[in-house]
Amino acid sequence: MSEQRPPQQQPSKNTEREFLGGPHSRLREFWFVLRVMMAFIRGFQKLHFVGPCISVFGSARFKEDHPAYEEARKMGYALGEMGFTVMTGGGPGIMEAANRGAKEAGATSIGCNIRLPFEQHANPWLDVMVEFEHFFVRKVMLVKYSLGFVVMPGGIGTLDELFEAITLMQTKKITNFPVVVFDTTYYKDIMELFDVMIERGTISEIDRELVLFTDSIDEATAHLRKNVVKRFGLKQQLFIPKT
Repeated sequence: MSEQRPPQQQPSKNTEREFLGGPHSRLREFWFVLRVMMAFIRGFQKLHFVGPCISVFGSARFKEDHPAYEEARKMGYALGEMGFTVMTGGGPGIMEAANRGAKEAGATSIGCNIRLPFEQHANPWLDVMVEFEHFFVRKVMLVKYSLGFVVMPGGIGTLDELFEAITLMQTKKITNFPVVVFDTTYYKDIMELFDVMIERGTISEIDRELVLFTDSIDEATAHLRKNVVKRFGLKQQLFIPKT
Protein backbone atom coordinates (compact mmCIF):
# COMPACT_ATOMS: atom_id res chain seq x y z
CA MET A 1 0.00 0.00 0.00
CA SER A 2 1.12 3.57 -0.53
CA GLU A 3 3.00 5.13 2.38
CA GLN A 4 3.58 8.73 1.34
CA ARG A 5 2.06 11.36 -0.91
CA PRO A 6 4.36 13.38 -3.17
CA PRO A 7 4.21 16.99 -1.96
CA GLN A 8 3.16 18.41 -5.32
CA GLN A 9 0.03 16.26 -5.48
CA GLN A 10 -3.12 16.78 -3.46
CA PRO A 11 -5.86 14.18 -3.05
CA SER A 12 -9.22 14.90 -4.59
CA LYS A 13 -12.39 15.32 -2.56
CA ASN A 14 -13.47 12.04 -0.97
CA THR A 15 -16.23 10.88 1.33
CA GLU A 16 -13.89 9.37 3.91
CA ARG A 17 -12.07 12.65 4.53
CA GLU A 18 -15.39 14.45 4.80
CA PHE A 19 -16.75 11.85 7.23
CA LEU A 20 -13.67 12.03 9.46
CA GLY A 21 -13.82 15.82 9.45
CA GLY A 22 -16.43 15.95 12.19
CA PRO A 23 -20.16 15.46 12.74
CA HIS A 24 -22.61 16.06 9.89
CA SER A 25 -26.36 15.85 9.58
CA ARG A 26 -27.91 12.59 10.71
CA LEU A 27 -29.16 11.87 7.19
CA ARG A 28 -25.69 12.36 5.75
CA GLU A 29 -24.16 10.07 8.39
CA PHE A 30 -26.81 7.45 7.64
CA TRP A 31 -25.99 7.46 3.91
CA PHE A 32 -22.30 7.05 4.75
CA VAL A 33 -23.11 3.99 6.87
CA LEU A 34 -25.05 2.51 3.94
CA ARG A 35 -22.07 3.08 1.62
CA VAL A 36 -19.78 1.34 4.09
CA MET A 37 -22.24 -1.55 4.46
CA MET A 38 -22.31 -2.04 0.68
CA ALA A 39 -18.51 -1.97 0.58
CA PHE A 40 -18.42 -4.80 3.14
CA ILE A 41 -21.00 -6.80 1.21
CA ARG A 42 -19.03 -6.46 -2.04
CA GLY A 43 -15.91 -7.59 -0.22
CA PHE A 44 -17.67 -10.60 1.28
CA GLN A 45 -18.98 -11.61 -2.14
CA LYS A 46 -15.57 -11.36 -3.81
CA LEU A 47 -13.45 -13.00 -1.11
CA HIS A 48 -15.67 -15.70 0.37
CA PHE A 49 -14.33 -18.53 -1.79
CA VAL A 50 -10.71 -17.52 -2.38
CA GLY A 51 -9.24 -20.30 -0.23
CA PRO A 52 -6.75 -20.24 2.67
CA CYS A 53 -4.93 -16.89 2.41
CA ILE A 54 -1.71 -15.43 3.71
CA SER A 55 -1.46 -11.65 3.30
CA VAL A 56 1.86 -10.05 2.37
CA PHE A 57 2.51 -6.37 3.12
CA GLY A 58 5.28 -4.01 2.09
CA SER A 59 6.20 -0.81 0.34
CA ALA A 60 4.63 0.19 -2.96
CA ARG A 61 7.82 2.07 -3.85
CA PHE A 62 10.32 -0.67 -4.56
CA LYS A 63 11.02 -1.29 -8.24
CA GLU A 64 11.66 -4.64 -9.88
CA ASP A 65 15.46 -4.29 -9.52
CA HIS A 66 15.30 -3.68 -5.74
CA PRO A 67 16.51 -6.57 -3.51
CA ALA A 68 13.35 -6.34 -1.39
CA TYR A 69 11.22 -6.84 -4.51
CA GLU A 70 13.07 -10.06 -5.30
CA GLU A 71 12.74 -11.30 -1.71
CA ALA A 72 8.99 -10.62 -1.79
CA ARG A 73 8.74 -12.47 -5.10
CA LYS A 74 10.48 -15.47 -3.54
CA MET A 75 8.21 -15.23 -0.51
CA GLY A 76 5.11 -15.17 -2.70
CA TYR A 77 6.41 -18.17 -4.62
CA ALA A 78 7.12 -20.10 -1.42
CA LEU A 79 3.64 -19.37 -0.07
CA GLY A 80 2.08 -20.34 -3.38
CA GLU A 81 4.10 -23.53 -3.47
CA MET A 82 2.56 -24.42 -0.12
CA GLY A 83 -0.83 -23.90 -1.77
CA PHE A 84 -1.79 -20.69 -0.01
CA THR A 85 -3.73 -18.01 -1.80
CA VAL A 86 -1.50 -14.93 -1.60
CA MET A 87 -3.34 -11.73 -0.75
CA THR A 88 -1.82 -8.26 -0.87
CA GLY A 89 -2.95 -4.68 -1.08
CA GLY A 90 -2.93 -5.21 -4.83
CA GLY A 91 -0.59 -2.35 -5.66
CA PRO A 92 2.96 -2.11 -7.03
CA GLY A 93 6.29 -2.76 -5.30
CA ILE A 94 6.34 -5.49 -2.66
CA MET A 95 2.67 -6.25 -3.27
CA GLU A 96 3.25 -6.82 -6.97
CA ALA A 97 6.29 -8.98 -6.24
CA ALA A 98 4.40 -11.24 -3.82
CA ASN A 99 1.45 -11.61 -6.21
CA ARG A 100 3.86 -12.31 -9.04
CA GLY A 101 5.65 -15.00 -7.08
CA ALA A 102 2.33 -16.63 -6.21
CA LYS A 103 1.30 -16.71 -9.86
CA GLU A 104 4.65 -18.19 -10.86
CA ALA A 105 4.03 -20.96 -8.34
CA GLY A 106 0.60 -21.63 -9.83
CA ALA A 107 -1.26 -20.27 -6.81
CA THR A 108 -4.19 -17.89 -6.63
CA SER A 109 -3.30 -14.21 -6.31
CA ILE A 110 -5.64 -11.67 -4.70
CA GLY A 111 -5.45 -7.88 -4.41
CA CYS A 112 -7.42 -5.71 -1.99
CA ASN A 113 -6.66 -2.40 -3.63
CA ILE A 114 -7.32 0.99 -2.06
CA ARG A 115 -8.72 3.78 -4.19
CA LEU A 116 -6.30 6.71 -3.93
CA PRO A 117 -5.70 9.84 -6.02
CA PHE A 118 -1.94 9.16 -6.04
CA GLU A 119 0.49 6.28 -6.56
CA GLN A 120 -1.71 3.27 -5.99
CA HIS A 121 -2.71 1.16 -8.98
CA ALA A 122 -3.54 -2.51 -9.30
CA ASN A 123 -0.65 -4.74 -10.35
CA PRO A 124 -1.00 -7.12 -13.33
CA TRP A 125 -0.58 -10.38 -11.37
CA LEU A 126 -4.03 -10.63 -9.82
CA ASP A 127 -6.69 -13.31 -10.30
CA VAL A 128 -9.16 -11.35 -8.18
CA MET A 129 -9.05 -7.65 -7.41
CA VAL A 130 -11.35 -5.93 -4.94
CA GLU A 131 -11.19 -2.15 -4.78
CA PHE A 132 -12.03 -0.30 -1.58
CA GLU A 133 -12.61 3.35 -0.89
CA HIS A 134 -12.07 3.14 2.86
CA PHE A 135 -8.92 1.91 4.58
CA PHE A 136 -10.83 0.54 7.57
CA VAL A 137 -13.03 -1.66 5.37
CA ARG A 138 -9.98 -2.94 3.51
CA LYS A 139 -8.13 -3.74 6.74
CA VAL A 140 -11.07 -5.73 8.07
CA MET A 141 -11.11 -7.79 4.87
CA LEU A 142 -7.38 -8.46 5.00
CA VAL A 143 -7.65 -9.79 8.56
CA LYS A 144 -10.96 -11.63 8.07
CA TYR A 145 -9.81 -13.61 5.03
CA SER A 146 -6.19 -14.24 6.08
CA LEU A 147 -4.80 -16.99 8.27
CA GLY A 148 -1.58 -15.06 8.85
CA PHE A 149 0.47 -12.03 7.77
CA VAL A 150 3.94 -11.68 6.26
CA VAL A 151 5.33 -8.17 6.67
CA MET A 152 8.13 -7.18 4.29
CA PRO A 153 10.01 -3.83 4.38
CA GLY A 154 7.56 -0.97 4.08
CA GLY A 155 6.53 2.41 5.37
CA ILE A 156 3.77 3.84 7.53
CA GLY A 157 0.97 1.88 5.89
CA THR A 158 2.86 -1.38 6.38
CA LEU A 159 3.50 -0.57 10.04
CA ASP A 160 -0.20 0.24 10.43
CA GLU A 161 -1.11 -3.26 9.23
CA LEU A 162 1.56 -4.84 11.44
CA PHE A 163 0.57 -3.10 14.67
CA GLU A 164 -3.14 -3.52 14.06
CA ALA A 165 -2.60 -7.28 13.78
CA ILE A 166 -0.48 -7.30 16.95
CA THR A 167 -3.11 -5.24 18.79
CA LEU A 168 -5.88 -7.62 17.76
CA MET A 169 -3.83 -10.59 18.99
CA GLN A 170 -2.73 -8.95 22.22
CA THR A 171 -6.33 -8.07 23.07
CA LYS A 172 -7.56 -11.54 22.03
CA LYS A 173 -9.79 -10.20 19.28
CA ILE A 174 -8.08 -12.77 17.07
CA THR A 175 -6.08 -15.82 18.10
CA ASN A 176 -3.74 -18.29 16.42
CA PHE A 177 -2.75 -15.68 13.85
CA PRO A 178 0.95 -15.94 12.97
CA VAL A 179 2.72 -12.75 11.93
CA VAL A 180 6.11 -12.96 10.24
CA VAL A 181 8.24 -9.81 9.96
CA PHE A 182 10.89 -10.27 7.28
CA ASP A 183 14.28 -8.48 7.21
CA THR A 184 15.70 -7.98 10.68
CA THR A 185 18.11 -5.29 9.48
CA TYR A 186 15.26 -3.15 8.20
CA TYR A 187 13.13 -3.79 11.30
CA LYS A 188 15.99 -3.59 13.82
CA ASP A 189 14.50 -0.51 15.50
CA ILE A 190 11.11 -2.20 15.87
CA MET A 191 12.75 -5.21 17.49
CA GLU A 192 14.60 -2.89 19.88
CA LEU A 193 11.36 -1.03 20.60
CA PHE A 194 9.84 -4.31 21.75
CA ASP A 195 12.74 -4.70 24.19
CA VAL A 196 12.22 -1.15 25.50
CA MET A 197 8.47 -1.70 25.99
CA ILE A 198 9.12 -4.94 27.86
CA GLU A 199 11.74 -3.23 30.01
CA ARG A 200 9.38 -0.32 30.80
CA GLY A 201 6.50 -2.68 31.50
CA THR A 202 4.16 -1.40 28.78
CA ILE A 203 3.92 -4.87 27.23
CA SER A 204 4.60 -8.34 28.58
CA GLU A 205 7.43 -10.66 27.66
CA ILE A 206 4.88 -13.03 26.15
CA ASP A 207 3.84 -10.31 23.68
CA ARG A 208 7.18 -10.74 21.92
CA GLU A 209 6.01 -14.20 20.89
CA LEU A 210 3.21 -12.69 18.82
CA VAL A 211 5.67 -11.93 16.01
CA LEU A 212 8.44 -13.91 14.33
CA PHE A 213 11.30 -11.71 13.11
CA THR A 214 13.40 -13.50 10.51
CA ASP A 215 15.63 -13.20 7.44
CA SER A 216 14.85 -16.71 6.23
CA ILE A 217 12.04 -17.61 3.86
CA ASP A 218 12.41 -21.23 4.97
CA GLU A 219 11.95 -20.23 8.62
CA ALA A 220 8.97 -18.07 7.70
CA THR A 221 7.21 -20.86 5.80
CA ALA A 222 8.00 -23.40 8.52
CA HIS A 223 6.43 -21.05 11.06
CA LEU A 224 3.31 -20.70 8.92
CA ARG A 225 3.14 -24.45 8.31
CA LYS A 226 3.29 -25.10 12.04
CA ASN A 227 0.86 -22.36 13.08
CA VAL A 228 -1.59 -22.48 10.18
CA VAL A 229 -1.58 -25.86 8.45
CA LYS A 230 -1.21 -27.99 11.57
CA ARG A 231 -3.07 -25.79 14.04
CA PHE A 232 -6.12 -25.34 11.83
CA GLY A 233 -6.08 -28.94 10.64
CA LEU A 234 -6.06 -27.94 6.99
CA LYS A 235 -5.97 -30.89 4.62
CA GLN A 236 -2.68 -31.47 2.90
CA GLN A 237 -4.23 -31.48 -0.58
CA LEU A 238 -5.06 -27.82 -0.12
CA PHE A 239 -1.34 -27.16 -0.10
CA ILE A 240 -0.33 -28.63 -3.42
CA PRO A 241 0.51 -25.95 -6.00
CA LYS A 242 -1.69 -25.65 -9.05
CA THR A 243 -0.37 -26.89 -12.38
